[in-house]
Amino acid sequence: MFYYDGKLQYPVRVETPDPRFARALQQAIGGVEGEMRVCLQYLFQAFGARGPKKYRDMLLATGTEEIAHIEMLATAVAMNLEGASSTMQEAAAKANPLVEAVMGGGDPRQYLSAGMAALASDANGVPFDGSHVYASGNLAADMYSNVTAEATGRALACRLFELTDDPGMKDMLRFLIARDTMHQQQWLAVIEELGGHQGTLPIPNSFPVKEELRDVSYDYVFTGIEGVQPPQGRWTQGPSLDGMGEFRLVAAQPMGQEPMLAPPMPQAYAETQQMTGAGMSGTKDESLS
Repeated sequence: MFYYDGKLQYPVRVETPDPRFARALQQAIGGVEGEMRVCLQYLFQAFGARGPKKYRDMLLATGTEEIAHIEMLATAVAMNLEGASSTMQEAAAKANPLVEAVMGGGDPRQYLSAGMAALASDANGVPFDGSHVYASGNLAADMYSNVTAEATGRALACRLFELTDDPGMKDMLRFLIARDTMHQQQWLAVIEELGGHQGTLPIPNSFPVKEELRDVSYDYVFTGIEGVQPPQGRWTQGPSLDGMGEFRLVAAQPMGQEPMLAPPMPQAYAETQQMTGAGMSGTKDESLS
């Protein structure tokens, strides 16, 4: 069950309405880096959570907080669409060339489809579709996904911070950036609580290691052409992060056979030459003459 409070989690104020910025804010709502993504990701992870109840409760609380962030951003979009004259829009673009280049103008659907309000879409008007909502049922895998989601979301919020000079919008974004900071730490803290890299890797760590082809478990396979130097780093030498092996740098080489597939089945209606093998050597197919 969810409960609603009529007040925003943090104040949202706009001193100079800017439809261009309203369009940019849509990315923080319905973009792949946005709040709708993380909200649904945390909630669906919670809905399917098995194991210690505290992780389910934590995910539910944070997913619900993200609903509050969607509300804040939707309010900011609506306020930026209110009362902005075309002269004001042109002035904002001229004052900040980056704004003019990146935004280009407002989203007409915010007026046409939503009556001067936010949409469940990204900055290009593409509707949110949930394709980047990851809830695997594996706690460690989900935590790593969550860290990535918060990292890209924080990067987006920082970029939005550069696209506005409005004091109210900057204040709101400072709050959202700070919450992204906490959420990154929060998911990493769960990974640490599970045992850190050595405790969680490889994911899933419940698969029997003896069933894995251990000869290649820690090989960094370099696929560059001869004469090109492979990249060297932590991943090419030294102990693996799970503590169960040593990284190696190896040149890519084929270990399997050349694929040889059966002829097409007649019901698939390939070309006759494909089904009979005729013409493969460039000779004339007498059956077609």
